[in-house]
Amino acid sequence: MSIAQAMILAAGRGERMRPLTDTCPKPLLKVHDKPLMEYHLDAFARSGFRDVVVNTAWLGEQIEDHYGHETAAGTRIAYSHEGKDFGGALETAGGIARALPLLDEAFWLVAGDVHMPRFLFTRAAYDRFRAGSDLAHLVLVPNPPHNAKGDFGLGPDGRAFNQAEVRYTYSTVALLRKPLFDTLPAGNPEGRKVALAPLLRAAMDRGQVSAELYHGPWVDVGTPQRLQELEAGRAL
Repeated sequence: MSIAQAMILAAGRGERMRPLTDTCPKPLLKVHDKPLMEYHLDAFARSGFRDVVVNTAWLGEQIEDHYGHETAAGTRIAYSHEGKDFGGALETAGGIARALPLLDEAFWLVAGDVHMPRFLFTRAAYDRFRAGSDLAHLVLVPNPPHNAKGDFGLGPDGRAFNQAEVRYTYSTVALLRKPLFDTLPAGNPEGRKVALAPLLRAAMDRGQVSAELYHGPWVDVGTPQRLQELEAGRAL
C-alpha cells in the first residue's frame, strides 16, 4: 500500500450508542443501508485519495472483515489495530500518532461516526494546506443542540483560536501535519493515550491553526435517537 493521505477514526467504544454498539462497531452502523464510515471512504475515492488508514479497537475485526483491504469503490485500506496491539483505544491523538508511519506528511482526518454526505475532501484544499506552514486546518460547523457552547473560535482572517465570544463545533474533519504530534514518540510504540484537543489548542496559541466554517449537512451520530432521526430524514 502507498503512504496514505487520509485517516478515518474508528476505534471508539460508542458507549452512548449502546445497545447498538454492543455487537457492532459504531462506524459500521448503517444510514440508508450504508455504513457510516463508507460515506467517507467513497468521498475520499471520488477525490482521488485512494489510500486510507483506519484505526480500530472495539470490535475492530468486524471492520476489517467487512472491507478487507480494498472497497468496492477502489479505496485501499491499511489498519492500525489499537485493540490488538494495546487492548483498547488510544484516544484521538494517541491513535493518530500510532498510525503516523502509514501516513503522509499532511493528511485528512475524519471520525467514522459523523455523517456529512456532501462534504468534499478536495485535492485543492489538501495541496493548499500542504504548501503552507500551519500544523492544522479545522472544519467547523454551527453548534448542534448537544454542543451549544461550541469548541473553537474563528477569526475573520481564517485563524482558529481558543477564547472567543462566539465558538463553533469541531466537525472532526481536519487537515493535519505530522509535526503536530512531535511531543509523542514516533509511532507511539508504548501506546500512550493522548487527546487531540490539547495539541490543537497549544498550536492555536502559537498561531499555527487555520479553520473554515462548513454549512452543509452534518450529524454527530452519537446516540440511537440521532441515528433514528437521520434515518428518518429529520436530522439534516
